[in-house]
Amino acid sequence: MAMTPELTQLLLANAAFVGSHFAMSHPFRSPMVRVLGASGFLGVYSLVSFALLYWVVQAFQAAPPADLGGSGELGWLLATAITLPAMVLLAGSFAGNPALPDPAGKAKIPVEPRGVFRVTRHPMMWGIGLWAIAHVLLWWSTRTLITASAMGVLALLGAHMQDRKKRALLGDAWAGWQAQTRYWPRLSAFARVGWVWWLAGGAIWLVATFAHMPLGAIPAGVWRWVG
Repeated sequence: MAMTPELTQLLLANAAFVGSHFAMSHPFRSPMVRVLGASGFLGVYSLVSFALLYWVVQAFQAAPPADLGGSGELGWLLATAITLPAMVLLAGSFAGNPALPDPAGKAKIPVEPRGVFRVTRHPMMWGIGLWAIAHVLLWWSTRTLITASAMGVLALLGAHMQDRKKRALLGDAWAGWQAQTRYWPRLSAFARVGWVWWLAGGAIWLVATFAHMPLGAIPAGVWRWVG
């Protein structure tokens, strides 16, 4: 796995993206909010994040594709199986998620966990984390390994750090939410997330895996064996 200039650029871009998220979400958050206000902070946070994400995308596209040996059909089967529940978690994470940014700083905590929150209180982060794990397992390219690993660390370590931040901001309300939910996914609870989120997640999964063909000329998901 030789580090070419393109891969070095990608490594730097991912490090900047992940590092900026951790810095602005934790040590720099309070001073930035004091200076910029809650809305101004979210604006700067979003601007920096999108700019660094653009750098990641550009560096990714410039890096060598498919330069690793791959993990074969077993890798594709595992990745396909892992990304479906990942998309279910992601789809359901947008409804009633108290961890999403709130300009007023007053997240509404649900009375009890419903839908994907029965699986984990961090469905968005675990959706991204499982997506990252699936792509690492494929062992398809160094650029994918670097980027998926960075996004996985950002999501799963970020979720753990988010609990600490939310508890400091919301006190007993978040402590009560933590007591009702789990950081680590409860796999048996996928049976109780509701058909709406399985349908929505399945649709995202089908579209996202199909998009691998026009975007990367790589058949992924069920499209690898169907069509």
